Amino acid sequence: MMAMINQSSEGVPLVHQQMFKVEMNEGPLSKLVVAILMSLLFICINCIMFHTLMSKPVFRELPRYILFAHMLCNDSVQLILSLLLYVLSMNVQLVPKALCALIILVTVTTFRNAALNLAVMSLERYVAICFPLRHSEMVTRKTTGVSIGLIWIFGSINLSIDILYAVIMDPGSFKDSIFCTRERFILSPWQRDMFDGFNLFSFVTVTAILIFTYINVMVAARSASAEKESARKAHKTILLHLVQLVLCVNTFIYGTIERALAMTSSSRLFMDLRYLNFLFVLILPRCLSPLIYGLRDNAVRPLFLYYVRCGAQKVKPSVTAH
Repeated sequence: MMAMINQSSEGVPLVHQQMFKVEMNEGPLSKLVVAILMSLLFICINCIMFHTLMSKPVFRELPRYILFAHMLCNDSVQLILSLLLYVLSMNVQLVPKALCALIILVTVTTFRNAALNLAVMSLERYVAICFPLRHSEMVTRKTTGVSIGLIWIFGSINLSIDILYAVIMDPGSFKDSIFCTRERFILSPWQRDMFDGFNLFSFVTVTAILIFTYINVMVAARSASAEKESARKAHKTILLHLVQLVLCVNTFIYGTIERALAMTSSSRLFMDLRYLNFLFVLILPRCLSPLIYGLRDNAVRPLFLYYVRCGAQKVKPSVTAH
């Protein structure tokens, strides 16, 4: 039985390995260099933005900036590990299965966290605009911390089940070195069904939350008077949430297409599409975070630019957040 499981779980990764070998033998390393440089650039921007948020107590106290800081950390970790897996795959490098399980767990969890964090940030803006008098009571540092904890639990539960199942079914295999992919921990058909169902549930839930909050904030923006400007900014931000969500969800859709291409298409086409997927679906949404939530924020932008210029200004910008 275990032989059948191992044989079925090696099909797609084996094809992936053959694809990677063709790419390294036939093509230049320019794609890899571009991917590394782009990833490092956006990781650097995220780190500067995170330092900006940590430099002032007011940013460490307000829930929306706490969620923003969590998004920056989450996206940076996701970028680093995705880049690591990409480099390993390009070199067809084998990794101990126990280490691979940890890398894949954090990578998949941080990927799922991105969409979940968008939903929580949209809910925070919804409460701030639609229930301004209760916002400080409903949205606190404690509730924000609980929300972040729930994000990590929900984001990791699917893969945690797969890893535990692999440990139960074949504990000895964790001493072996493998080609590190998500598919290595899918040993039975029900796991694929659960994976697809979990993706669908996550997509529908997050999309419903974003649409609900956007419609309500848009209605509030039209009817409000004193808070009309802040409401207008909030519904624009939530609209950008939707755009970013579409980019994140593209990975779910591409995953199915990529598996089909790996079994049927030429190696060159597969590698080209996989490369475009890495750049525009994994990297691009992560680079939008500091642009959407940082540079559009009048309190964060001057301080961020101050640190980007390495403190070239004589006077550090003051911060007024509300």
